[in-house]
Formats: sequence, C-alpha cells, structure tokens
Amino acid sequence: SVPRCYLNKQLATMRVLKGEPAELSCTVSKDNVTGTWFKDGLKLTSMEGVVFEKKGLVHKLIINKAEDIHAGKYRFEGGDVKTEASIFVEDPPQVDKVLHKNLTSVPTVAKAGEGVKLRIPFEGRGPIRTAWLKDRMELGDDSRIRVDKTDTCTTLSISSCDRRDCGDYKVRLKNDSGVLEINLKLMVIDKPQPPAGPIKIVENSANNITIQWKPPKDDGGKPVQRYLVERQQVGRNDWETLGETPRSCTSFTTSKMEEEMSYYFRVRAVNAEGVSDALESGEVKAAAKASPGAPDPPEIVSATRDTVTISWKVPRKTGTSQIMGYIVQKRKKGTVTWLPVTKVPVKDKKLMVTGLKKGVQYEFRVAAVNAAGTGQPSDPSEPTFARDPTKSPGQVQDLKVSSSDSTSVTLTWNRPEVQDGNDVKGYEVEMRPCNSPSWTKCFTLPAESTSCRVQGLQAREKVFLRVRALSDSGPGEATELEACAGAAAPVVSPRLLIDDTVKSFLVIKAGNPIRVKIPFEGSPEPEVTWLKDGLPLPSRAAVSTEDGTTQLLLRAAEFSDSGTYTVELGNGLGKRETFSFQVQITDIPQPPGAIRLEENVPSTVTVTWEPSVSEKWEKNLYYTVLKRESQKGPWQVLGDLIYNNKFTFTRVVPGRDYYFKVVAKNDLGASDPAETVQPWRIRKTKAEFRVKVQKYRGVNQNQPPRFLVPLKPHVVVTGSECHMSCAVGGHPAPKITWYKDSRDLSRDPNYFCTNDFGVCSLVVLQATKHDEGEYMVEASNEVGRAFSKAFLTIKGNS
Repeated sequence: SVPRCYLNKQLATMRVLKGEPAELSCTVSKDNVTGTWFKDGLKLTSMEGVVFEKKGLVHKLIINKAEDIHAGKYRFEGGDVKTEASIFVEDPPQVDKVLHKNLTSVPTVAKAGEGVKLRIPFEGRGPIRTAWLKDRMELGDDSRIRVDKTDTCTTLSISSCDRRDCGDYKVRLKNDSGVLEINLKLMVIDKPQPPAGPIKIVENSANNITIQWKPPKDDGGKPVQRYLVERQQVGRNDWETLGETPRSCTSFTTSKMEEEMSYYFRVRAVNAEGVSDALESGEVKAAAKASPGAPDPPEIVSATRDTVTISWKVPRKTGTSQIMGYIVQKRKKGTVTWLPVTKVPVKDKKLMVTGLKKGVQYEFRVAAVNAAGTGQPSDPSEPTFARDPTKSPGQVQDLKVSSSDSTSVTLTWNRPEVQDGNDVKGYEVEMRPCNSPSWTKCFTLPAESTSCRVQGLQAREKVFLRVRALSDSGPGEATELEACAGAAAPVVSPRLLIDDTVKSFLVIKAGNPIRVKIPFEGSPEPEVTWLKDGLPLPSRAAVSTEDGTTQLLLRAAEFSDSGTYTVELGNGLGKRETFSFQVQITDIPQPPGAIRLEENVPSTVTVTWEPSVSEKWEKNLYYTVLKRESQKGPWQVLGDLIYNNKFTFTRVVPGRDYYFKVVAKNDLGASDPAETVQPWRIRKTKAEFRVKVQKYRGVNQNQPPRFLVPLKPHVVVTGSECHMSCAVGGHPAPKITWYKDSRDLSRDPNYFCTNDFGVCSLVVLQATKHDEGEYMVEASNEVGRAFSKAFLTIKGNS
C-alpha cells in the first residue's frame, strides 16, 4: 500500500503589527502534495497582498503588509493532512515619530496669561481611549482647562496659563492592542514674584540707611536681572526712585535722608518678562546725630624736661557724623582737676604738650569732637615725668611663636642689647584682636623670662601680640607679630556624598512617608536648597540640615508628590553642586467594576468588566481573570497580564456551572476582586438525528466496532484539564465504556464522557498525579468489540 502523507511541521498561530510582513508555513512528508489554503472556512484562490508558495515539502502563505482584512483563522489541506493557525493583526496607538521626538525632547514654552493648545494626532485601531495626566492625576474640564478628543486626535487647551501649570504632563493612548505614553514638559514664564521678605534694616545712622532682602522664591521661569529700590516719606503719596542693584546684590544703601524723618522702602524684582509686585518695609525712622564714644587711653611717645609727646587712636564709636578733632587735657598725678592743653580741637592724633615743669609727673586724656558735640573723654594715660630721656632698652630679638594649641600661644624671644648700662628689669606682653585697635596687657606683672604662654584664646582666633623690654629709664620699643590659636580650617568645595544608600528612583506607596537623607561636606558650611520640578517645595515638605546631612520629609505621600526632586549645595564662593532623583507615588489598585458575561460564540463565554479607577494614574496596571466550577471549589487562573478589559474563555463544558472573578494588579499587589454572583451555564443540547430505514436487500449490514481514529498519549500539567478523544465506527452503533488501569469510569464524577455520532471524548477535570496512568476505551455491539489504549502523563507546575 502507498504510505500516507503526514505533517512534519504544523502551522503556528502568530501576532503581527499592522503594516508588517507575516508568514504561515507548514512542512509535509511528501513532495507531490498540492495544498489548498482556507481563511475562516472559505477557500482561498487569491487575496490582495497574499502570496502562496511551495518549495519542496514546505508550503507557505506570505503576507507582504498585514492589514485588518488579513486577521483570521487559516487552514491548510493537502493529501491526508490538515493544519490550522490564526493570524492576529495588532494595531496599537501610534504617533508620528518626528512629533513624538519633538514633544519629549523640547519643552513647550508659554507666557503667563496666554492660551496653550497641545494637539496630538494619532493612529491605531479604534476605539482608542485617551487621557491627559499631570502629576499622575488625570486632567478634566474646568474653567481654564479643556480636553478634547476625536477619532484621530486629542487636544489639551489651557485658556489662560500661569506658573501653576508648569510641570511634566503625560498623554496616554490605549486600545486592545497596547498602550502608548508620551511624556512632555510645559514651561510657563512670567514676571517674578516679589522679593522674599521681610526687608531688614542692616544700618541706620545719621549718614546712611542700608536695607536688605532675599531673592524671590519664584523667578517666573526667567532669571532675575536687577532690583528696583524706591522710598516714600511717611505722610506723602509719591514714591521716589533711589536706584537699582544687579541680581547678585540684595542690599541697598542710601544717604538721602533727613534726621529723625520716617520713611517706607519697597523693592521690585525685574526679569525679561516684566517687573514684580513690590515688597514693602515697615516704617523706618532715620537716626538722630550722636556724639563720639571715648577713645582708648593715649600713649606716651617721648618726654623732655618740659614737654611730653602723646598719641591716640580714633574711638570705636564715632557717632553719627565725621570726627572734626580732639580735645586734649592734662593734670598732675594725684590731683582731680583736668586742664585744657589747647584752645581749639586738635585735628591730628598726635601732640607735643609743652610748658610742663621738670620732674613733675603728668597724666593725659583726650575726647573726640563731631557735629553733635564733644564725646566722652578717654581714661587717663600712664603717668610720665617731664624730664630729659635716658636711653631706653632696645627691641627684643627673634620674637616668635614656639608652639600653639586651640586655646593658647607660647612666645619666645631674646634679650635686647643693653644700652648705657640700662639693664632690663622685665618684659611687658600685650595683645589685641584683629578687629580691635586696643592693646591690653596679657599679665598683671611684667614677665621676668624670655618666654610666656598667652592663654584664653578661641580656636582659630587670630590675634596680634607685642613684647617690649622694661628698664628704669622706661619701656623700650615694642616688637610685634601675628599669631593664631590652632589651624584654620581649609576651604573645601561643597560636595554631595552620594552612595548606594541614596537612590535615583523611589517608588513610594501613597500615605507612606517620603524620607530622603543626603550627606554632604564643605567648608565653609554650604547653603542647602531643595526644589521639586524646578520650583520651591510644597508647604507640607519639611527640610532639616545639620551635622553634614540634609533631610527631606513628607509625612504622608500624595499622588501630586510624584516628580523630580533636586538638592543643591552652594558655598557663596561660586561653587555649586546638585543631585536630582525621581519619586513615583503609587498604591495597591482599586478593584475593577461590574462584570458582564456574554456567549458571543457558541460554547464560549466572554468576560468584560469596568476598568479600575487606578488606571488613571497607574501605568503598569493589569488584570487577572479566575474561574471556579462550584461555589466552594478552588479558583483557577484563566488569564494573567491582561491590559484591556475583556477576556474570552473557550473551553466551556455544557451543563457545568462557572463562577468568575477579576483582580487588578500592579507592582505593589492585588486589589479586592470583582466577582459574579450568579453561575454561568451553557445548557446541554441533545443530538437529534433520523434513521432512514433501508429496504432489506438480503445482505447483512452489521459490522463489528473499529477505531477510525485511535487514542493518543497526552502530557498535561497538574491542575489543568485534559481532553482525550477517538472516533469509532460499527453497526449497530457500539456502546462506549472508558477505563483507567482496568477501572470503569462510567460513574466517576471526576470524569466527563461524551459520544457524539461516534466521536468519543473523555475530559479529566483538574488533573492530579493520581490521574496518571493507562486509559482504555472499549467499543462493543452484538457483532464484536474493539479496544484502544493510551497513557496520560502528569507533570508538576515548575
């Protein structure tokens, strides 16, 4: 006999994007087979865009460019073989590539008060659902914002935009074939907000008033160029322009004022878009003039038999006007009466006092004079004799700092050369801070050795020290040096210490806190600034910075908290460093809506449901469909990772009750289920057939049973259903009995048996390891009997 033709390779179901090529192919065992192709049950002789090809044993159906008309079920028949497969043409939403690139890479810029219209045309199989989102929340129509949609286009219109509309927007296009999301950025530029207050009065004297403010919290999307400063006298209506400062200067000094007159000041910020509203100060009263403070005691420069030369320094408090001169007074030591030395104030800070009596000891004091009058007099100078000078000691030699720590400095020096036999009796050590002109003695008594330790200093404090030798003829000339307690800290550029503990992308569940700690270093201590999407943080955000760590805290995350956060360091010396990270707020999905069941195709059920409201903000949301066959039976997964709202179950057994439920899922977990309450059942239809009685011709028509199609071995996974079938012939119609390992299955409820016109099927429900074994079907009638056997293998889930 001629061997039968069989299939080496069957057709395989495929999914293809619309416009892409597709190919179905099968391989038969004989080269002389002429095949026929069918689509959806109809024979194909020719079809637009479809080519039939045969190369040896391989038969192909080639589609150059897949369209919707090419979707369907295809069948190849040739000789003794037949094989089927389906082509699904996917047509997800699409947007022009150039438009997509421009939208995602170039921000849309608009001026405040102007209208904005963002129009995005799209293609794809309808219906296409569209949504516009900002900060993960779907936008709807209100007094300013409108969302329009046609079959080919979606448009977002903002009638009068403002700075609140800045941020990241997302357009979501969705159909049964997939989801397309487009991220775009909208920038709204405006005049700046007013400078940040309050206005501080840094200086208020009879000559000057200096005010200070802070930059605006929002520069309007354009950098501030300068500040305008104005003044209004209390009681008047008009404002006077005083001047302007560059963007880097947030202080202003004016000398145009009247003594004890009150004023208001206001400051405006200016950028390329315009001038901000004004920041106004409270009432500021110009200070009245004040006389100078007391100078330090004058110093003795030199003396003769009838003169003493003294010098002094400007007092620390000069009053509210310029010093015009000094009043110098003298008295004999031991008396209380001070006498003027000159009739008019002395303009210099040095004076030779004449007309003194030889051998008398004198004291001197000075007082500064300005427009407000004469100030307080200084304390008396050291007493000194009016006599010809003897040679005083020379300067100490090799004065230096031998050691220092955080609170002290140790000095050493060498003795001066002895002049004319004036031996040194001791050493006077004095000190003054860098910001003070006054010298103070470090010790009550003179130092006797050529070294000393000056204590009580602050860490890294710079001071001036001087040492002079003392003898019977008076003090010698001082030797001076600069010293510092401990080492000054070096300048360290600001640097964020980003390591593995600092994440660049955070997913936070809604309601949970957002807490981000970022360590940093820098000297001097850098200034820390936090931003969200380039704007100041919302009022709910708390920022704390201490001990080289800055922390952002939002105690209960909201969906609007999603975005880009930036921390910025600056040290006031032009050195800056930034770090940005993304925060995405999500939550366990809300449950799907009501479930509907329909039998669109015989022996199937189509499950549809209302989408979960979480679809508005959750990109990665999908659905799982489950079923069970009794109210208390176990649930089985029918479909997972479903991104639309429909699923069709095809293996429905007539006469059986089904319950269905749908669960929404994302990365955080699953929602509560939506469930059907009433069971779904497809009624069994009884096969009706008629028997045409043939006239007896004298020939016996009885035939023993025979298997037209025998049983085949099966391998299934634990928990799934197994369908075993065969075809039987014979006359009279044979009786069919199923066995497993020689056990009759007719009355076993775990098995479902059918016999439709000789096509016999056995369904194993929820197969377990106990169902593994040899199955046999017996066909018998009054003429004879026949058997067919096959083995069922059960595999685990893993």
